[in-house]
Amino acid sequence: MNVLTRTHHNVLYISLNGELDEKTAEYTRLALEQVMLNAKANRIVIDLANLSFMDSTGIGVLLGRYKKMKDRGVPIYIANPSIQAERIFQMTGLYQIMPKLKGANL
Repeated sequence: MNVLTRTHHNVLYISLNGELDEKTAEYTRLALEQVMLNAKANRIVIDLANLSFMDSTGIGVLLGRYKKMKDRGVPIYIANPSIQAERIFQMTGLYQIMPKLKGANL
């Protein structure tokens, strides 16, 4: 798993590349937490275009970061979900709390 980040106009952009599963969850959680909590951003966009796999552990990682950032008043949006991620977000209703950005080019 690679976690790539950049900040532009008070928006933190995060790109997840690889698999988000039991093997990579702890690394991903720590990487996301470090960058999210240290960023001076008023919103976060997570790009999932290069996320090749995500299981329930990965969902838990994203939900945990959502809860932490919600407490700080910073919304999280999802951009460019892979086909597999799109199915998971639709089936679980995650788009209700982390809305999908349409046509986002990061």
